[in-house]
Amino acid sequence: MPLYLDEHEHIPNLTAEAVAQAHARDLEVQGQFDVSYLRYWFDEATGKVFCLVDAPSADVANEVHRLAHGLVADRLIEVREGT
Repeated sequence: MPLYLDEHEHIPNLTAEAVAQAHARDLEVQGQFDVSYLRYWFDEATGKVFCLVDAPSADVANEVHRLAHGLVADRLIEVREGT
């Protein structure tokens, strides 16, 4: 299954706690779509969030975000883990 890194460009007034709650909601919803949100990173200074997700497609990964909390990614790129 493809691996994607998504980027949320800037979410105003976002806190680390709110990002953790949004990720928890992703985990609750992901099973309905054969998706696995693996990790996330948050830069409080810029409001950027990055998520690493194993999903059948970028559209399906974003659908989990849409249903879980409404914060869809600005960009999703397919990535491959290096060795």
